[in-house]
Amino acid sequence: MPRASDILAIARAELGYTENPRGSNRTKYGAWFGMDGSPWCMMFVQWCFAQTGASDLLPNTTTASCGTMMRAAQAAGCWVTGDYRPGDVVIYDFDGDGTTDHTGIVESVTASGVIAIEGNTGSGNDANGGQVQRRPRSNNVIKGAIRPAYEEEEDTVTQEQFNAMMDTWLAGKTAAEPSDTSAEARAWAEGNGILTGYADGTKRYKAYCTREQTVIFLNRLWKLIVK
Repeated sequence: MPRASDILAIARAELGYTENPRGSNRTKYGAWFGMDGSPWCMMFVQWCFAQTGASDLLPNTTTASCGTMMRAAQAAGCWVTGDYRPGDVVIYDFDGDGTTDHTGIVESVTASGVIAIEGNTGSGNDANGGQVQRRPRSNNVIKGAIRPAYEEEEDTVTQEQFNAMMDTWLAGKTAAEPSDTSAEARAWAEGNGILTGYADGTKRYKAYCTREQTVIFLNRLWKLIVK
């Protein structure tokens, strides 16, 4: 079962593809679907799914109509009207008249809507612009979306990302003030030279100590005991 990222990888590879000749609606997607020369936004979506063998993730594989696909999704229980996610197939109603105008595959979510990869779009003609493009769309033009039953994505974190997260977390910990319950112990440790602090004068009581720091503390304590 493919993941949303698999479908998006296919769609991204098509960015910049243009119908030929211009204004003809003639594309490889239409030729593949058997309706070359017709508006092809939904055919582009279907083609992307077919490249990963995932056509069955869509509720209707025989239609190039956004409205028919929407109704099939509603009937199949895979239609959502909010909380959009990457991989969702959004359906648009640009003029708010209740009809379906266009479709695309959500690539990412923004504060006000989504960024989608769409076929047959373009500046000045959103729903029949003749090219595969990445388009930002606001929530008020989204009628809803088909949510395919993708395989769950694996959570992957690079070493650099992990290090950055740890640095942020440790910065918050080291900046925290110690509680009053340790006041007497802290005064003793500082007064007897067990804990001298960092070069910048801070003690960082909420920070974790390394093994090296631990043996230094123990050595100082031992010297205090035997002197």
